[in-house]
Amino acid sequence: MGLIEPLEFEIALFGGSLFAGLALALIGVDWLWVWPVILLPYLGWHLYHVGRLAILTKRHHRLAPPFPLGLWGEIYRTIAQYQQRRRKRRKRQVRFGRRFREAANSVPDALVILDKHRRIEWANPAAAPLMDVHWPRDEGRALTEVLDRPELGAIIDAGEYMQPLEMAPKHNRAIMLSLRITPFGERKRQRLLVARDITKIYHLNMIRRDFVANASHELRTPLTVIAGFLENLADSPQTPENHRRPLHLMRNQSERMRSIIEDLLTLSRLEMEDQTDAVQPVDVGTELDHLLHEARALSEGRHRFTLDIDRDLLIAGHQIELRSAFSNLVFNAIKHTPPGSHIGIVWRVDAEGPYFAVSDDGDGIEPEHLPRLTERFYRVDKARSRLSGGTGLGLAIVKHVLNRHQARLLIASEIGQGSTFTCRFPAERALYQAPATPLRAE
Repeated sequence: MGLIEPLEFEIALFGGSLFAGLALALIGVDWLWVWPVILLPYLGWHLYHVGRLAILTKRHHRLAPPFPLGLWGEIYRTIAQYQQRRRKRRKRQVRFGRRFREAANSVPDALVILDKHRRIEWANPAAAPLMDVHWPRDEGRALTEVLDRPELGAIIDAGEYMQPLEMAPKHNRAIMLSLRITPFGERKRQRLLVARDITKIYHLNMIRRDFVANASHELRTPLTVIAGFLENLADSPQTPENHRRPLHLMRNQSERMRSIIEDLLTLSRLEMEDQTDAVQPVDVGTELDHLLHEARALSEGRHRFTLDIDRDLLIAGHQIELRSAFSNLVFNAIKHTPPGSHIGIVWRVDAEGPYFAVSDDGDGIEPEHLPRLTERFYRVDKARSRLSGGTGLGLAIVKHVLNRHQARLLIASEIGQGSTFTCRFPAERALYQAPATPLRAE
């Protein structure tokens, strides 16, 4: 019987009941009694297994052989296989959860999971000494209650996770933390906060920044004196003719040193604060008109320029800083592309927000250089950059200006196809000029 296929068994079971009923009918039993004989065994078999399966599943019992014959055996066997797969998945999830918890507990950075209401849901042990967040003691508390930084809640709600937030925690002002937040969990409604101890890096950067600012400031005065004497000597009629060329070279090098010092001082000033002050509407179109005039003078007719500018589009920012960033990108395109190159300047707005782009059809930049272009004094072609008069600080200045405007620099380049440098600004910084009111005729 155990070798009979499930369907064949069901047919045999029903056929046997029917045969028994017909036999009773042949010997003269009334049909009112024959039908129960035919149907009750068959229905009773199924009702028994329906009830048994309902009880076993309700009690979460594990289904195990031997299974009943027929279709019910297939149902029991299928459910048993599903239970086995589910047990395996649960074991894998438990092992994965255990490994995740062990890995998270061993990470030296503080990890804090916030629920959809921005309350603390879980934290690893490193969060206690770094952020004074203890789990499970602080479970359910708002993060701003523990860290005492009201602006942190606004950053989390606004979803501005591009730049890390540096802060000294209230419980230990001797350390400096770098906080990063990212969407986490189902439907990205939770938040994962990662805090890293950057005290040593922060102090080293402060020392470096102060040294560069002080050294640059102290060098500027003697360099100005030297440049003044060189200028007087070069222009003096009493200077021998064979001394004029060396004096001219010295004047050029002193001017180059002055440019480096000015750029270093600009970088130091930009690093002092994360956000720019004196924000005002900046008419980028007008600024680009002045910038194009300077660019053509620098190019001396060696390049072709095209402009695609939205004249009504303004931006909330610092005019001098933005002009410095835009001019560095345009002048770099002039200095680092061969004569005859085309340089395109774009100021537009799209779905992401306002953007400024400078593109060229020059030689392009190798991919390995792209991640390091914004480093100080980094040069793709050292000899060519020095001949062009670059200081190696232009893109570093651009990066810091954009950081202070909550913007980012995107660089795309292909060898032989050219390069495009794009400054992407937040959409909320876009402003538009009000249409001019027409004068009423008297």
